[in-house]
Amino acid sequence: MQVLAEGVETEAQAAALRQLGCNEVQGYLYGRPMALDAFTAWLGAQGPAC
Repeated sequence: MQVLAEGVETEAQAAALRQLGCNEVQGYLYGRPMALDAFTAWLGAQGPAC
């Protein structure tokens, strides 16, 4: 089973989820919601590895 945790806002939450074996996390710790044009610009700035 793959597990995705939503709403991760702190490093402590992320660390606890890693210890529990959570596969993927998302939340404000990693990025805030953004408009499509801002996301496209951000994604382009990440380079081809993203």
